[in-house]
Amino acid sequence: MADLEEEVLARIERQRKLRPRFRDSVITMAHGAGGKATHTLVAGLFAHAYANDALSELADAARLDIAGAPVAFTTDAFVVKPLRFPGGSIGELAINGTVNDLAVSGAKPLAIATAFVLEEGLDANVLKAEVEAMARAAEAAGVPVVAGDTKVVERGKADGMYITTTGIGVGDERARLSATSIRPGDHILLSGYIADHGTAIMLARGELELDADVVSDTRSVWPFVVALLDAAAPHVRVMRDPTRGGVATVLNELAGDADVGVVLDEDRVPVRPPVKGACEILGIDPMYVANEGQLIAVVAEEAAPHALAALRSVPGGEDAVDVGRVADQPAGMVLVNTTFGGTRIMDMLIGDPLPRIC
Repeated sequence: MADLEEEVLARIERQRKLRPRFRDSVITMAHGAGGKATHTLVAGLFAHAYANDALSELADAARLDIAGAPVAFTTDAFVVKPLRFPGGSIGELAINGTVNDLAVSGAKPLAIATAFVLEEGLDANVLKAEVEAMARAAEAAGVPVVAGDTKVVERGKADGMYITTTGIGVGDERARLSATSIRPGDHILLSGYIADHGTAIMLARGELELDADVVSDTRSVWPFVVALLDAAAPHVRVMRDPTRGGVATVLNELAGDADVGVVLDEDRVPVRPPVKGACEILGIDPMYVANEGQLIAVVAEEAAPHALAALRSVPGGEDAVDVGRVADQPAGMVLVNTTFGGTRIMDMLIGDPLPRIC
C-alpha cells in the first residue's frame, strides 16, 4: 500500500511540474475564482504572452529597479457584489487590496491611481459613499490617490460599479522575498482568522437563508509587514495575502514555486465559529474562502517565535498562529493533518463554488 501511495504522489508531482497550457474554448466564472482555472489562464496565457523578468515570479506585485531604487508596481480590479457588505465596501477593498499586494511584496505603498466603470442609472449617493470610503481607507493606509479615470456604460452592464486600482511602492531594503528561498524546516505563519471576508459577502448577497454575524476583515496588512521585518527581516522568506482561492491556493502556489512540500495542521488554523458553521452548511472548505486583511508568511525556523510574537503585537494580529511547516516531500504539494488524526491532500480550488467576492 505504501508503494502505491508513493507512486500516486510521484505521478501527481510530475504532472504539476508541467507548464500550464491554456486550451479552454470559452471563459467561465471559474477562470476568475482564484483556483486551478485561474492559474492556467494566468500562467498559460498571460504570463506566456507577456514573458519578461519582472513578470516571471507571478507575485502580488512586480519588482522593478528604477534609477537604482527598488520599486513595486501592481494593479487590480474589483467587481464585488453587493457593493456594500458587513465590515466594508467595494471602495475599501479597492484601496486595501492594492495596498496589501504592495505590502506583502515588501514595499511601502506610496501612491494609488484608480479608474471607475459606472453603470448608467447608478444612484449618485452610492458613488459618493464609495469615493468617501476609498478616501478613508487611503488615509488609514497612509497612501494618497493621485490619478484616475471614469467611464460610464449602459444600464445593466456593470453591476452598478467596477473599480480598478494601480499602486506603486518603494521596496524595504530589508525585504529579500522570493518563493525560491523557501527551505524545508521553515515555519508558516498566519496573521489571524480566515474566511471572514468571503463568508460575509456570501451572506450579504441574501441568496442564502443563513443568519450569522460575520463581517469582512478588509484592512491594510502593512503594519503586519513592518512588524515582521523589524523582528526577523533576514529570515522572512516570502509573504502573501490569501485573497481569491484563500489559504489553500496561496500555499499550493508557494509549494509549486519552491518545489517543496507544505504540511498544515488543520487544528491550528483559526476559523470563527459562525464562519465555520456557514461553510459547513454550504459545503465549502474555509481554506478556499477569500480574505482581505490577513497575510501568510514563511519564516526560517530560528526566527519563527520572534516573528509570531511580532505579529501578535500588532493591533488586529493578536490571533496570529504558526500553522505548519515546510517539508522536502512531497514536492509541490500541500498536505493537511486533519482534526481526526489523518492526512489529506489540499489541492487548488477547482471550479467556481463561490460568488464574486473581490
